[in-house]
Amino acid sequence: MACPDDDRAAVRPIKKLVEDDFLSRPGVVGVDLGEKTVGGRVTGELAIVVFVRRKGPAAQFAIPPDVLGVPTDVVEDTFWPHHTIASPEGVSGAERHESLAGGIGIGPSRAVRLVPPDVAEVDDYVVAGTLGALVRPRCGHGVMALTAFHVACVDDAWAVGDPMVHPSRVDGGHPVHDRVGALARAALSGQVDAAAIVLTTPRARPEVVGLGPVTGRACAKVGDRVRKRGRTTAVTEGVVASTDAAITLDFGVGLGVRTLHDQIRIETPGFADHGDSGAVLLDDANRVVGLYCGGSPDRGFANPIGPVLDQLDVELITPGGRGTPTPVPGA
Repeated sequence: MACPDDDRAAVRPIKKLVEDDFLSRPGVVGVDLGEKTVGGRVTGELAIVVFVRRKGPAAQFAIPPDVLGVPTDVVEDTFWPHHTIASPEGVSGAERHESLAGGIGIGPSRAVRLVPPDVAEVDDYVVAGTLGALVRPRCGHGVMALTAFHVACVDDAWAVGDPMVHPSRVDGGHPVHDRVGALARAALSGQVDAAAIVLTTPRARPEVVGLGPVTGRACAKVGDRVRKRGRTTAVTEGVVASTDAAITLDFGVGLGVRTLHDQIRIETPGFADHGDSGAVLLDDANRVVGLYCGGSPDRGFANPIGPVLDQLDVELITPGGRGTPTPVPGA
């Protein structure tokens, strides 16, 4: 049973008071609100949940049993950005879509030089993630594809105009012949990990493959059922456990460890995996509520869609709405 919203509202300021302090402690990777678990059983008591890489006496000693009367709960987990990185020589074939839509693979045309500890050995690597949904500039014209910053930009060498391909180069896409657009806008901030790609092909549909047309946007609420289609795990569904998560993700050399605040937490094992970053979360009315960014095998996290659209200065394209791509015969 999810804790009532009014309980969360009362506890939220206390969690915010200690959030940055807890995140600064060695081994802590996330702070959130959730139900306290004792001996594997949910108690129904609202707690400040502290995620640590390894649960043990040292981690537990650093976290007090309560904060101003609100209990804490230490949970072991580690979170990663969920793009896929591979050597160009190790690419594999994947699904190819003649018409671009949400839920399909996409990635930069360029290879990225990576070094340990981000990878096993120094080499050039290619990256893949997921095209989430179609968007358009709030001022101006054009059709864009929404994805994650760490999918489209990858490192600190990115630039507006970087070519993007579908299928991604990880999935066998050609760096020239499969170009579908170019990086136009990007944001990596305290709440948002997002990018917009201006499309150079008219073959695009404002829908998510297997889930149907995007109908608009909404705010995620605790207890809501959400669905997503990602490049790697395809269509999955989960339940919103929180909208208060603060997590740290290591984006690698040049970008480093960043903290994302006020994230949506999906407490559903297997909800997503590497390659699914950039997918949008849809509610039961097919409204976008979030942009998936990373997680672990047990839980996933997404940026709330409002700040994503605001920081990129774009809006979602819906069927029949302004900016809807003109249908192309055979698309």
